[in-house]
Amino acid sequence: MAEIEREIQATGAANVLVYMKDSTDEQRMSAAASRFVGAPNSISAALTRSRVATRGKPKTGRIYEHLGVMLGTVDAESLAALKKDPAVRRVARAPQISLIRPVAARAAKLTASLTWGIRKLKAHRLWEGGHKGGGVKIGHLDTGVDGKHACLRTAIADFVTLDALGAVQKLRPGEKAFDTDGHGTHTAATIAGRPVGGRSVGVAPEAELFSAAVIEGGDVIARILGGLNWAVGRGCTVVNASLGLRGWHDEFLPLTRILRVRGVLPVFAVGNEGPGTSRSPGNYEEALSVGACDAGGLVADFSSSQEFLTPQRRHVPDLVAPGAGVISARPGGGYQSMDGTSMATPHIAGLAALLWSAEPSATVSDIEQAILASASVLTSDGVERQGRGVPDGVRALAHLRA
Repeated sequence: MAEIEREIQATGAANVLVYMKDSTDEQRMSAAASRFVGAPNSISAALTRSRVATRGKPKTGRIYEHLGVMLGTVDAESLAALKKDPAVRRVARAPQISLIRPVAARAAKLTASLTWGIRKLKAHRLWEGGHKGGGVKIGHLDTGVDGKHACLRTAIADFVTLDALGAVQKLRPGEKAFDTDGHGTHTAATIAGRPVGGRSVGVAPEAELFSAAVIEGGDVIARILGGLNWAVGRGCTVVNASLGLRGWHDEFLPLTRILRVRGVLPVFAVGNEGPGTSRSPGNYEEALSVGACDAGGLVADFSSSQEFLTPQRRHVPDLVAPGAGVISARPGGGYQSMDGTSMATPHIAGLAALLWSAEPSATVSDIEQAILASASVLTSDGVERQGRGVPDGVRALAHLRA
């Protein structure tokens, strides 16, 4: 809160996140949102100037009804009023989050029937039992996805872009899903790419992808919140995101808790800045934090890891997954190899989908605990670099059913 007040003292206004106590009370949410103010270069001013239809909602801020969260701009008077509002749980600053970009990308040919990542997690062994992710909805928050790619054409259940101010923009009739950067196509195919010519890159080849392009420009926090709100509203039980703020920032901590309460497993990349670093919200206890390993059984040099001096000391990542030399889809057709924790994260999101397709009544905690309990520590590195180690899909399913 002190940072918000300092920003108001310096500029007259600050952009904030407002977490409500009861997200189902639309009247109280609208009343709280009415306290947002307009200021030069603020969210409120941008919304006021925009031509986006508000459908009766206040123009002075964004309401994310499935999350119980609002985004807007406050001055000293409105901040004080929000802090006193009995319907408001917390007011936090609204920092700008960024994509966790791969550390390397190379052209590649897909010659094997299965990628090394699929084999490492033993995902194909779950396929043999008929568990391929069918019926599981996965929220994919990234740079978009190439809906024309052969392995993704039937994987995308829905696709939206979030405009510069965070409003959902649906595709026009006949328009295909698209990728604004290339990153999203790679991660989406690792999650749920369909087999092509007898070769597979997708861990959960029958899962349904709900992809939102949220990260490559505009008011990124408004776009990410809009994407999360949309994914939760569409009934996704897993959210895959390779994005974050460097270091510990607790502004998004209530958000990961909200996702879990809504029955959503948040799977986040830990970051690519190496030992002694991490990304928020990937470093929250409520998120499943994923680092990267390579095919040689080593934790990747770039994979972030960090210890937190909380009352119960803990460290991130929670586990590691294949994240170096990962071959997946490339926009425009074909394949490419990438390195990064954002390549590891979709492996875990896909594994969660396989487990949920096998046991649809499982809870978020059930799935998470099964994945963690199945993991084996890599002997090459200490636990401070890898958490529980690399999951095993067969053991995870057995644990889930025990």
